[in-house]
Amino acid sequence: MKCLRIYSTEDGESHFDDVEIPTSSRQVHPNATAFEVSGNYAATGIRFTRIPSGTRQVDWHTVPERVLTVRLDGSAEYQTSDGDERHVPAGSFVLFEDTDGRGHKSRHSPEEQTVIWISLPRGLDSP
Repeated sequence: MKCLRIYSTEDGESHFDDVEIPTSSRQVHPNATAFEVSGNYAATGIRFTRIPSGTRQVDWHTVPERVLTVRLDGSAEYQTSDGDERHVPAGSFVLFEDTDGRGHKSRHSPEEQTVIWISLPRGLDSP
């Protein structure tokens, strides 16, 4: 399973990367087809965020902590300081690790959006 990642390098610039989240096939219920399931990842908190309608752009910013976001509705375009841009539709998740440096820009679709923020003590590199 792939996850989009935004991270910063020592020079303060931000970049995109795709993180592979390892999964294995697991029977979760006797009457269901096996699911693809990852290992357990530690989380230190969860927040529910409502982005008001009309919030079009948030200029350069960092995140206060390593966070995995799950976009329930709406969409966003993210831009890193190296000029790369990615579209993130509803149903997507993004790992933000750009806690310092220049950060990233975000442009939001015009409707109200709901995003779940899951605070992580470390990245998705180790469950």
